[in-house]
Amino acid sequence: MADNQTHSIERDKFLTMAVNILHRAFIEAPRTDAKNLFKQVAEGKAVPLTKVEMEDKSVVRFDLALDHSEYPGTLNYSAFRTSLATTLGNLVNALQNKQNIPSFTAQNQPNNQIIGITGVTVEDDEPSVMVLSVQTADREAAVLLRPMYLDYEQFQRSQQQAEGGESTA
Repeated sequence: MADNQTHSIERDKFLTMAVNILHRAFIEAPRTDAKNLFKQVAEGKAVPLTKVEMEDKSVVRFDLALDHSEYPGTLNYSAFRTSLATTLGNLVNALQNKQNIPSFTAQNQPNNQIIGITGVTVEDDEPSVMVLSVQTADREAAVLLRPMYLDYEQFQRSQQQAEGGESTA
């Protein structure tokens, strides 16, 4: 992560920290607490999650938001939790296997990254694709973790193009 707040921590450690924070908030937490947190972020709110003291003794605040604008249908807690658990599990596997994990940034937004490991799930015969977006603040020690859904059809289209236009659906 090449920004002011996380340059002192290597990327894999940062991703491990992010995975652990999200796991505690949604997978380990009591269902009612996790569900209440989900309701807040599903309504478009950014919610403070935790503060972490770094090795250099600086403190970084981690917040949570959710982008489900590309989710096909109406997102409920169970579907979200399944998507998040799948995404986090895939990230853990990539980290444990020392894979090169790609990340993508918008041209004019270097502080906003999308981590290139997906979580693909199917709910009511409808596939969905989740990724983790990470946004760092310029002027404060804050990180916004934003699970987000991508349009799964773009993956089908790129797969079809890669296979010479054959349908894979």
